[in-house]
Amino acid sequence: MPGDDARTSRSRRRTRLVVGALAAAGAVAAAVLPVTTARPAAAAAEPAALPYAVVPLHQTGVALAPDGSVVELPADADVAYLDGTRVLDPRVGHLGSVLRGEAGAPGVSAARRLADEQAAWLAQGTVPGAGGPYEDLARDALLDLRTLLLPDGAVVAGWTPAWRYVWPRDASFVAVALARTGHPADALEVLGFLADVQRADGGFEARYLPDGSGPPDDRTPQTDGQGWAMWAAGLVLDEVPPGTARTAAAHRLAPLVAAAVDGTAALLDPRGLPPASPDYWERDETRLTLGTVAPLVAGLEQAVAVLREAGDDERALLAQRTARTARVAAVETFGPAGWTRYPDGADHDAASAFVLAPFWQAPAAGGRDAWLRSITEMSRPLGVAPAGEWRRDGVTWTPQTTLYAWVAAENGEDERARAWLAAVDTHRTPTGSIPEKILADGRPAAVAPLTWSAACALLAIDALDR
Repeated sequence: MPGDDARTSRSRRRTRLVVGALAAAGAVAAAVLPVTTARPAAAAAEPAALPYAVVPLHQTGVALAPDGSVVELPADADVAYLDGTRVLDPRVGHLGSVLRGEAGAPGVSAARRLADEQAAWLAQGTVPGAGGPYEDLARDALLDLRTLLLPDGAVVAGWTPAWRYVWPRDASFVAVALARTGHPADALEVLGFLADVQRADGGFEARYLPDGSGPPDDRTPQTDGQGWAMWAAGLVLDEVPPGTARTAAAHRLAPLVAAAVDGTAALLDPRGLPPASPDYWERDETRLTLGTVAPLVAGLEQAVAVLREAGDDERALLAQRTARTARVAAVETFGPAGWTRYPDGADHDAASAFVLAPFWQAPAAGGRDAWLRSITEMSRPLGVAPAGEWRRDGVTWTPQTTLYAWVAAENGEDERARAWLAAVDTHRTPTGSIPEKILADGRPAAVAPLTWSAACALLAIDALDR
């Protein structure tokens, strides 16, 4: 792992991680309640019949206080940002005195500096969908990602305490979204954090504390994490211009990728399959899932280009051979069942998407049909659920809905992509953030924003542009 000097060099960001900001968040709620909303609340659909689930909205969004700390905005808060940013406007109510300890110019000037930095950051890249119906969705998603991108490249899933961790999967998708929207340096920072916390065997824990000190608990490690990290490294490298910049980026990514390749090669059994592991469902498994195997294939395929660009031809060949072996094993094991979650062919889940573009470099035979069947099985009032066997409670999950929008856009299903994006766009929170869930009656629910959903929405809009 890199030494302290490397960590220090990556920590020079304008947004400071303040884990104790929850105390300030309560004060922020009191300060911002009288303020006009930044975005009108979406109109709810017709009330749904029971037994549809009712899940609370834990927060309406996130913001930067004038001192640069990230704060959680309660679900019942009306908030005012400085225009085009996620920076709270300290001129409203008593916000300046609450957060700065004094009223007046110091809070305003500090907030304006932060707002100028966010605006400059947006201007450095591109906003997908510019001039179209999803420009506002994309801009808000980018601002949420920027706000939740913390020192040392840690990008947390959300700011509500139970989500304030770095999941390798979520971070990998965020890295790709940042790279494809013109922020490759930030994408490399995100993958640099993953390199710092990567285990010696090339794998990852299920999630990490954002200060990089390790996992928050004893959850079982998730094997798909190393697949997602390799996959993201390849797609991020694709966005770096050819020449010295790309070679330098490849050298920076190579330790992460090399360790994951070595670890995966050692992990696979003689057939080319890994042992059972938790995947994006985040539960212990006794049977191998497609959600574990497919990301490993995707990652190994992307690892080849990274290692070749870095000059590690021997390990690139190992990645290529291992990718081929794992892919053949996946086809033989999951293909006959129709690319269902388990090889027994019971139900599809969102991993059906992982055998198509933008994941596998060549789509699996029968993969498109399996993905289309999964849509039918997973369909919910406003999008999809994580799996066909998921509880029938009317709840739409935005991580899978935006993921499917991206896959649709990458595979020529533009109308499907637009329909899912429109549903998510319409049912954001009053601050414009994408919630984790949308209830059957259209209300946003659970944590907001969720970085995995924001990243996939950006990638879907970008794919439609391309």
